[in-house]
Amino acid sequence: MTGRDAYDVAVVGAGHNGLACAALLAKAGLSVAVFERSDRVGGAAVSEPLWSGYTVSAASYVCTLLDPWLIEELDLERHGYSAYRKDPATFNVLADGRSLLLGSDESANEREIAAFDRGDVEGFHELDLVLRRLGSALFDTFSDPEPKFGRFSPRTQELLCGSAAEIVEQYVRTPVLQAAVATDGIIGTFRGPRDAGTGYVLAHHYAGRALGVQGAWGYVRGGMGAISDALAGAAREYGAQIFSDAEVETFMYRGDRIAGVVLRDGSEILAGAVASNAHPRTTFLDLAGEAHLDPAFAQRVRAWESAGPSFKLNLALGELPDFLSRPGTKPAPHHHATIHVASSVDYLQTAYEDAKARGISRRPMIECFMQTPTDPSLAPSGKHILSIFAQYYTYEAAAAMTSDQRNAEADRIVALISEFAPNVRNAIEGRQIFTPADLETRFGLIGGHIFHGELLPGQIYEHRFSTRTPLRNLYLCGSGAHPGGCVSGFPGKRAAAAILADMRALSSV
Repeated sequence: MTGRDAYDVAVVGAGHNGLACAALLAKAGLSVAVFERSDRVGGAAVSEPLWSGYTVSAASYVCTLLDPWLIEELDLERHGYSAYRKDPATFNVLADGRSLLLGSDESANEREIAAFDRGDVEGFHELDLVLRRLGSALFDTFSDPEPKFGRFSPRTQELLCGSAAEIVEQYVRTPVLQAAVATDGIIGTFRGPRDAGTGYVLAHHYAGRALGVQGAWGYVRGGMGAISDALAGAAREYGAQIFSDAEVETFMYRGDRIAGVVLRDGSEILAGAVASNAHPRTTFLDLAGEAHLDPAFAQRVRAWESAGPSFKLNLALGELPDFLSRPGTKPAPHHHATIHVASSVDYLQTAYEDAKARGISRRPMIECFMQTPTDPSLAPSGKHILSIFAQYYTYEAAAAMTSDQRNAEADRIVALISEFAPNVRNAIEGRQIFTPADLETRFGLIGGHIFHGELLPGQIYEHRFSTRTPLRNLYLCGSGAHPGGCVSGFPGKRAAAAILADMRALSSV
């Protein structure tokens, strides 16, 4: 870096959305520089060699919402992106020795559901159709330059503003089947499945089309960092420059407009526009400075709900979990699925209410993933990675934890999983812990919220932060803008479109 370089656009943060924005702008012919505080690109979509022979998706872990247009427009497959469907989809274990395994095989699903209640077979089919239609309706709005929640029908709005429990309980009666579906309405959200707005979160998790099947989730070969690497490769091919270990400390002003960024090392970077992939609070309060904001807008930023409930635990295992309900340590279909410790909607709601009252759930919801049975390149031969996502933990409780308490909480989560797969406890060869406070420190996720703020009514569509900000030449390209969280690239795509449109309008004046 020189003392005062200049670009058409400076992008703050090399998370996947920042990289998508940079690649599209560079492809359009603009000079673009991306500044990343970490030593690697990707933000929370990163793969790292955590233990010898292992490649770990440290934070984000599955894919469905990545924009298919973006995949094709930037030729991401040529740059190394390759995703495949997670099938079966979900595996719920119960204390009585039973379990429920659901996937793409409808006949197998019918047998699994009928073992609990034959009357739920048709109900589950109808529920799945409803959720995929809701997800499809959301997807069709994700690229909207001016998102409006009111574009949905009154009935759709009612479902999205209601609870996940209300949706699933209309169609199925079996408690574990209800939980298997309702879990998607609370992931990353500090609400219970009976709370208003979780209907939207549930539909959001059915919105993806990256795998060619509405709502299907999958894995990325090489881990989630392969998405970021592909986006970075495309950006560089089109001429964008990406600087790591280059933290933006503040924005530069020229009169009332943003004129560039200042790095922590003192370098001043002039730019015609700045796109921030950082959290809204970081962008507006730390980088822009509250003195430059309208007081009402500054208050809105401070009031933004961004307290995440998630405790992330990555384990290196010497063998696959041996579940009491489906014994064996050789790879089997249930090892491919999302593994849930969640017996009912009431279990999930109790976990939430418990944390709301005391900071930590005594019996947390646990969601686990293992990609290694289908992508053995991620671990040494015969070994595996168990990625655990547990809820609920308040940010305040997490921030107050000592190192010993963090480890004790990880032990407690492992003990809960071991009730259903007793060999897990002794199979652990390494572990990585992220509390909500750790997620904030490591990835810049303020409050530890994986979506840059709750995806609930009041913080979605026109009530999310606008891509075009109140500060001239500053754009938001991260998940604080529509359509919000998950690895999608839509906020980056929308920011690139806004910047290009505004620059073309200026050039025509």
